[in-house]
Amino acid sequence: MPGALTGLSILIPESRELDLFATMLEAEGATAVRCPLVQILDLDDAAEAEAWIARLVAGSFQDVIWLTGEGLRRLMSIAERRGGRAAFVGALGRVRSITRGPKPARALRELGIAPGLAAPTPTTPGVLAALANDDIAGRVIGVQLYPGDGALPLLAALRARGAAVFPVTPYRYASQAETDQVAAAIRELAQGRIGMIAFTSSPQVERLIDVARASGLEATLLAALTRRDAVAAIGPVVEEALRQHGIVRVIRPDASFHLKPLVRAIAAAWGARRA
Repeated sequence: MPGALTGLSILIPESRELDLFATMLEAEGATAVRCPLVQILDLDDAAEAEAWIARLVAGSFQDVIWLTGEGLRRLMSIAERRGGRAAFVGALGRVRSITRGPKPARALRELGIAPGLAAPTPTTPGVLAALANDDIAGRVIGVQLYPGDGALPLLAALRARGAAVFPVTPYRYASQAETDQVAAAIRELAQGRIGMIAFTSSPQVERLIDVARASGLEATLLAALTRRDAVAAIGPVVEEALRQHGIVRVIRPDASFHLKPLVRAIAAAWGARRA
């Protein structure tokens, strides 16, 4: 019996859950085309991350804001390599953890820790909204960042309210990973041989645009991404990154920004297109 995505070839950028996402799409009949847009790597020099962990373990932070699950896991790995897993987990249990979305919340629960405060939407404004009724003047807040400048407005907003902010970026991107393969995927998408692309993080969007620009394919790519039902996004953070490039017709779940709801949203859009 044909699956809900039979006949759809869909481009899925590299992510921590790439294999899971591909399997879910293929189970519904899609052809998943993998693309190495963003490769996540360990830091070349972990000294700053180690210093941040030492502050956490020493009890310097009152709150920690987690923007990504990957960030928490990378910090855990750094602590483990120094024999400090128990101290790291113990320190997490003593601070208020504020999560931007479901992925960092899940990473905390893997350690047996419940988030202390969750953003109502997985965005920087969502984090600030969660803290809207808190007097954070004078509070010492650790903030786990991701590579790039996307979270700088969050740091600025926290400092403007009087908080002492200590950021850490515990991983890096291999931003030049397999550029030729990415450019080839862009051409396939533009020519209609790949029917859709599904983004699960905003860095994937920026990497794709960067490669297209460097390859002389930016206009071609943007024309392809503005077609009806050509782009899917896991949630509002990714949708906003797309909007910054003029891509406003985006398939995404209405709520619960996880892979399963994303697959359902893609299936609904694909079913409507075929009908």
